[in-house]
Amino acid sequence: QVQLVESGGGLVQPGGSLTLSCVASGIISSLNRMGWYRQAPGKERELVASIRRLEFPTYAETAQDRFTISRDYAKNTVSLQMNSLKPEDTAVYYCYYFDAPRINYWGQGTQVTVSS
Repeated sequence: QVQLVESGGGLVQPGGSLTLSCVASGIISSLNRMGWYRQAPGKERELVASIRRLEFPTYAETAQDRFTISRDYAKNTVSLQMNSLKPEDTAVYYCYYFDAPRINYWGQGTQVTVSS
């Protein structure tokens, strides 16, 4: 059983920074994608960033220039460095692991609130 645990969420002022972390347990393949989704109230879940071995990271358009995803394949962790945060970044952020062919494992989420 794959288990994902997120941490690092919190309250930050606009323009500030946060780093989210996710620790995965179970059998994790570096060939499979791992990353972050987010969901704001009343909106659909949105892919923020993903990464896998030997591939360039992918980002949502709104995160492209402000967020950086990284992954430690030895420790089975993935992090999301978020800079220049905006109120519209407010959401619950979910760590995910994609197990081929179409199975996603999810963490329970961590709340990120960007507000003055």
